[in-house]
Amino acid sequence: MQPVDSAAYPDSLNARIGVLTRREVEARMLAPLIEALAAEFGRERVLAVVREAIIQIARGQGESLAGQIGGNSLDDFAGSLSAWRQDNAMEIDILEQDEETFSFNVTRCRYAELYRALGVPELGAIFSCNRDWALIQGFNPGIGLERTQTIMEGAPYCDFRYQLRPQPIGLE
Repeated sequence: MQPVDSAAYPDSLNARIGVLTRREVEARMLAPLIEALAAEFGRERVLAVVREAIIQIARGQGESLAGQIGGNSLDDFAGSLSAWRQDNAMEIDILEQDEETFSFNVTRCRYAELYRALGVPELGAIFSCNRDWALIQGFNPGIGLERTQTIMEGAPYCDFRYQLRPQPIGLE
């Protein structure tokens, strides 16, 4: 069964509420469900299934995002960050931005604060941080992401380093 991609629907929650509020609603619904399934089927297996489902959803959301904004360059992606920053959800320091590189640090993450306040910090990485690689793959498979730390995992900041990958030279 394919996960439903709510980003594909123009009248979806994406257009009506911010991502931070959406993640809170998701966490309040999914956390008890995941715990019940974990008790029945085993925590590690259930978390693996949830993780994979969210990766598939994020990849589809990346594809939808590129279509919605009409481009998939690093500049296009950088312009889309306002959705994740809505409601002061993240504070960001941009370090470098050009046609091939987009690097920034998240110095405050209300997503991490939210999951801690809800008592599910371990699910925060699955529900939010887990999406980042798949989202950019869906948005543009030619863009890579390197991130070595997150606030969600206890680091002082999240380090996002997006890089346009060199395209292979075709045979002539």
